[in-house]
Amino acid sequence: MSQQQELKDRLYKFALEIVRLVRGLSREMAAMELGRQLIKAGTSVAANYEEATSAFSKEDFIYKISISFKESKETHLWLRLLRDSGLAEHSSRIHVLIGEAGEIANIFGRSLKTSRSNLDKKKN
Repeated sequence: MSQQQELKDRLYKFALEIVRLVRGLSREMAAMELGRQLIKAGTSVAANYEEATSAFSKEDFIYKISISFKESKETHLWLRLLRDSGLAEHSSRIHVLIGEAGEIANIFGRSLKTSRSNLDKKKN
């Protein structure tokens, strides 16, 4: 299995776990609003990576990867807010997702740095 496919699978599983976490939140207004934001950001990470793998150009790839990077950072924020506000249990699930969001952000951060550097070398 290629690294690209492994990352696609990892991001899909991450998005699925986000959906499962949000489904288990209370119907309290604050939990519902944070959950809505988390669903949007957490599933967007995988969706934008899927688009990046079919990019029309290196610039398009970088753009989509940058969105995945930003969305993973945002997901990390929503997860921490849910945990720290007490709206989600301090379960191992949320701790794992917080760690995974951080790792995913790091992966995309490194990918962006490399891609931008390679693009700059190509232009010069």
